[in-house]
Amino acid sequence: MNTQTIINALHAVREQKPLVVNLTNYVVMNNTANALLAIGASPIMAHSREEMAEMMSFAGALVINIGTLDSVWVPRMVFAVEQANIHNKTVVLDPVGCGASRLRTETSRQIAKAAKKLIIRGNASEIISLAGEKGQNKGVDALDSTEAAVGAARFLIREYQCNVVISGEVDFVVTDEGQIQLHNGHAMMPHVTGMGCTLSALTGAFAAIGEETGLAAAAILGVAGEMAAEQSKGPGSLQCNLLDILYQLDEEMIIQRLKLA
Repeated sequence: MNTQTIINALHAVREQKPLVVNLTNYVVMNNTANALLAIGASPIMAHSREEMAEMMSFAGALVINIGTLDSVWVPRMVFAVEQANIHNKTVVLDPVGCGASRLRTETSRQIAKAAKKLIIRGNASEIISLAGEKGQNKGVDALDSTEAAVGAARFLIREYQCNVVISGEVDFVVTDEGQIQLHNGHAMMPHVTGMGCTLSALTGAFAAIGEETGLAAAAILGVAGEMAAEQSKGPGSLQCNLLDILYQLDEEMIIQRLKLA
């Protein structure tokens, strides 16, 4: 995928305004909904089993984020994935804190195994733990480098027939055809809660229009975050500026800023 393909994907999201169903955590609902709106997609935070079958019949993609996991949420998530499978919709799994507890690790693997069309988006420690290796994490924060997780990502691709996005200082997008590195973003971004969750939500928007590698979403958020940070005094203003940049982002900004390797 080249720069023009990423630009075309952004245009498609803005033109089609795909509905993205988010079964996500309480901490980031507002952040991720606003980011989806800013990019041009249509978010809905749907958690009820009673409406999930109907929702997935016309939604573009499903984002599952396990950040505030409990025994009530797990069966809802599994049922949502089953409905996505029935309607041939892509599932984006964000295995927040995978490796930090047995519940998170087992639930992440259960969802990954259940999904027929899957993109996994996590930090390095989450990806390593999901693959069954021992990652270094502190709660939901990664202590491993993204490059260290590439081998684990390749294992997940073989195990679940999925694509994997490893986010961090350098983002890696890994598919069965190879890998791409993204050198955008800013050191301030990890100081805003839910930045990775925002990337997962945007990944759902692009998957809904057929971009299922995860690269377009990672590229767009990386460029937007980098530009927003340059205008921000700290994490508080970064949150607001990021939404503005996502809304304003155009072809020229992407061409000038994007750093693919």
